[in-house]
Amino acid sequence: MKFKVLITLVGLTIFSGCKKFLDVKPVDILAPEAYYNTESDLEHSLAGVYDVLGNNALYGGMMLFNYGLDGDDGYCSRVSTTTGPMLYDFTSSDPFVTSHWNTLYLGINRANLLLENIDNNMDIAEQVRNRVRAEASFLRAYFYFLLVQTYGEVPIVLASTKSTANTDIAKSSIKEVYNMILKDMEYAESHVKDISEIEGGGRVSKSAVRGILSRVCLFMAGYPLNDVTKYEDAKNWAWKVISDGQSAHQLNDSYAQVFINYAIDKYDTKESIWEIEFYGNIANGFDETGWNGYINSPGSNLDNIKSLSFVAATANLYNRYLLGDIRRDWNIANFSYNASGGKTFSNSTTFASLFVRPAAKFRREYEPAPVKKAYATPQNFPVLRYSDVLLMYAEALNEISFSNKDEAVQYLEIVRKRAYVKKGGVKSITLTNKGSNYSVAPIITIAGGGGTGAKAYAVLNGTKQISGILMERDGVIGNVFGEGYTSAPTVTITTPAGATGSGAVATAVLFNGDEHKVSAAAIVDQQSLRALIREERSREFAFECLRKGDLIRWNIFLDNMQDVYNTISQQVPAANYINYINRYKNVNSKHLLWPIPSRELSLNSKLIQNNNW
Repeated sequence: MKFKVLITLVGLTIFSGCKKFLDVKPVDILAPEAYYNTESDLEHSLAGVYDVLGNNALYGGMMLFNYGLDGDDGYCSRVSTTTGPMLYDFTSSDPFVTSHWNTLYLGINRANLLLENIDNNMDIAEQVRNRVRAEASFLRAYFYFLLVQTYGEVPIVLASTKSTANTDIAKSSIKEVYNMILKDMEYAESHVKDISEIEGGGRVSKSAVRGILSRVCLFMAGYPLNDVTKYEDAKNWAWKVISDGQSAHQLNDSYAQVFINYAIDKYDTKESIWEIEFYGNIANGFDETGWNGYINSPGSNLDNIKSLSFVAATANLYNRYLLGDIRRDWNIANFSYNASGGKTFSNSTTFASLFVRPAAKFRREYEPAPVKKAYATPQNFPVLRYSDVLLMYAEALNEISFSNKDEAVQYLEIVRKRAYVKKGGVKSITLTNKGSNYSVAPIITIAGGGGTGAKAYAVLNGTKQISGILMERDGVIGNVFGEGYTSAPTVTITTPAGATGSGAVATAVLFNGDEHKVSAAAIVDQQSLRALIREERSREFAFECLRKGDLIRWNIFLDNMQDVYNTISQQVPAANYINYINRYKNVNSKHLLWPIPSRELSLNSKLIQNNNW
């Protein structure tokens, strides 16, 4: 985290309820008119608005595992947790329901306070004031975007809270909330800086505003508003990012490196357009850490890679990936950390084993020295990546008209191309003769063909034959495919000295470099292309807090969650996984929204509870 600063005054000690009690002015508070007098004051106050995004109730902690945002991709695997949003068993008094609401309105109040006082000193350059106003407006709108996704109709508050009087505010309709979001964000787009002019992705830029506007418009086009005219707007906002020559966005060549960069605090604004920033390890007191990597990475008790591993993937997610898609084994751990910090790889692909593999996208092993504190991580969290813009553009094109399919597929394939093993890697090894009488697994050697690096091992069956030859495991790309092979290398099967067995023969098959391409047979109509884009979003953005929102706006949330339950209940021993099974069993239509917190209902007489809560 490089942009945020410690906030000691702004938004926390501005207000007073003392006036009616004593007819004197308080002397222990900093009044707004005395604070917003310099550019530095404005920047510090703006940092206080950004600061809310990293709150433990938002991206700093609970959103990463306790809110059920992974939908059918994953779940909170915390065994001791028996109720809560993550298990779809909660009430309007649930503390997560309350803290999420309160924190978002805290951010809105800080933004409102800043917006009300930006012009206190007109000697501050107008360009500076407009830019600060734009960032604060965007952040306020983003807080409302999270609110409307979670609670539906909510009160729109566009003035800071100055007293406990007149706090009864009715809900605004979902459409009204979205219109307010558009107004704030569209203003911001005209005044924030280009991403090439700022230090990194932690600060709002034109690219960030445009990309999030595309996302907002897709939500408006989907359930429950179903304003399909917004697909055109979503397309146009995404295109502004794609066609921006000054920003020149492009995908990082390595999918894994995108997330390693978050761990090592390295900006890559070509790919990572907006991220929530964290910094430090609570060792020196001047930092702001989060739980990213501590909560949602492979479990370990070692001090330097400590993780509780509270997020696991579903087999449904695992099976969406095709052979050669290296995102699978980066996003879903194919290993567990052993006592020395090394990796013990898993080869089991039974449904039960796939259902308990931990999320692995944010890995603590890449965090820089010194040794990390147990629960404090410096890993930034992505809100908007360039691949998201590309897929949103493809989605909007298809929804506008299937006649746009060629262009939609073009941008879909840009994302897929980065995801697949390049031409020249060994895709698989095919046995043409299983051999006989093997007492131990023979040694597999891969040589020739103009390439290097591919490694494989043999597996025996009960009749002392080779039942298969598998590529060795790798913790980043999944398998040791090697690279640079221009023709199929020779596979040599050697019986170790002192062992028995002979006769097995095998040949290598290479990736042809076209695995990422979409076949015409896969997109025969708008619906099939729609399904492909939706699956691609799952593969690309697993565990980035986007899946549930996507499923709801597509109006397939209930169906997809039921599909997971049906598969689990048929193939996983219920006694061992009852908490996880119940997560999907419990889902019903009321869970499309969270309830209005009961505390808010008691404080605001004009609030009405959401349906079925």
